[in-house]
Amino acid sequence: MAAAYYSNPDLAAARAEQRSVDEAIPAAISNWRPNISGQIQLFESDISSTTVRGTDGTIVNDNDFNGSNEAYSARVDQQIFRGMRNFNQYKGAKSEVMAGRANLLSTEQQVLLDAVTAYMDVLRDMAVVRLNDNNVQVLTRQLEATQDRFRVGEVTRTDVAQAEAALAGSRSTRIQAQATLETSRAIYRRIIGMYPGTLEDAPELPPLPQSEDMAVEVALDENPLVVSARHVEQAAKYDVKEAKGGVLPTVSAFADWSRRESPTLTFDPVPNSFVNASNVGETTRYGITIDIPLYQSGAEYSTVRRAKQVNSQRRLQIVSAERQVMQNVRVAWENYRAAQASIEATSAQVRANEIALEGVRQEASVGSRTTLDVLDAEQILLDSRVNLVTARRNEYVAGFSVLEAVGRLNAASLNLPVELYQPEEYYKSVKWKFVGWGTGDKDDSE
Repeated sequence: MAAAYYSNPDLAAARAEQRSVDEAIPAAISNWRPNISGQIQLFESDISSTTVRGTDGTIVNDNDFNGSNEAYSARVDQQIFRGMRNFNQYKGAKSEVMAGRANLLSTEQQVLLDAVTAYMDVLRDMAVVRLNDNNVQVLTRQLEATQDRFRVGEVTRTDVAQAEAALAGSRSTRIQAQATLETSRAIYRRIIGMYPGTLEDAPELPPLPQSEDMAVEVALDENPLVVSARHVEQAAKYDVKEAKGGVLPTVSAFADWSRRESPTLTFDPVPNSFVNASNVGETTRYGITIDIPLYQSGAEYSTVRRAKQVNSQRRLQIVSAERQVMQNVRVAWENYRAAQASIEATSAQVRANEIALEGVRQEASVGSRTTLDVLDAEQILLDSRVNLVTARRNEYVAGFSVLEAVGRLNAASLNLPVELYQPEEYYKSVKWKFVGWGTGDKDDSE
């Protein structure tokens, strides 16, 4: 599980998704910050002026002038009041972040459950392959013994054929078991990131709730599906409040400064002609703007009604999530109990089949049983041993399924030997970040 916690791409992708959700917080906080902009204009202008004497149309002055124009401006806008929309957007973003963390925990649970399942599948399939290897060896010796008895006339050719058929069938089953093992190994690599080596026996199950009802009670408080649904509903409440702010007045402050310098021609009466000049203007303004919505075609009211319906949907989704979680807990609990009962019953079956096989072999040695009876008894014993291995795997996986259903299948609850991923770290690093697009990720080179 520790390897999957570090290397599983689905879990890594969920963490990246959560970091993107965290960006809703600085986006909401930015509504309280000013907007500052500046502008520079540089351009050329051509000016021509002609003076004509009024009596005879004689041109007195004819001037052409080319000059550079410069204009600079800066503006600051600061929102003061937006009908509480800034505050409600911020609170809604916080609820979305908390819902995202619950979803991340849900992904972590699923990945760890997949890792446990893959581990136990490989252990089971390795045990099944060993059982089939042993069965092939037993049936090989059985065939050799039957052939020896056939040569001395103790059994018929039919007995030999039955032994040969049983051996061929066991070899085919062995090949199928190996193929199943290779499939489980491939799944193991996909989830954990490497092929299994020498696997140790699974450790004991972590502590489970003492009863099914207690498991349901814990799940309704801790299961990430329920936790996420509740935070999503809380975010929807703030969306309603934010939408209502659209019909309230807004207040903002502004300040701007501009300076413009441009060439011009000015008439000078002394030389009685136009002369080149420069026109410079500078303006500074500041003030407050109040926007009062009187009627906006009804769109804002529709937005509020829509937000209310979404909030109703989210409340019902909480009920749905709670019911789904209760179902998952009870199904997982019953599967766990059934697996425990199956182990007990299958263990008794294996012990009985071992005794039965020994008895059939002894009876066959004195002619009371046929070769087919021995082969059938060996196959029954093999099947029961395979069933026992499968039951043990099912019991272990079912136990972790109970933990997953109640919301305690995570690295922190299991005390895994890993450095826990802390989603709060990225959240804190970007919450008050007002400039820069670097994310701090290894693959972010900008």
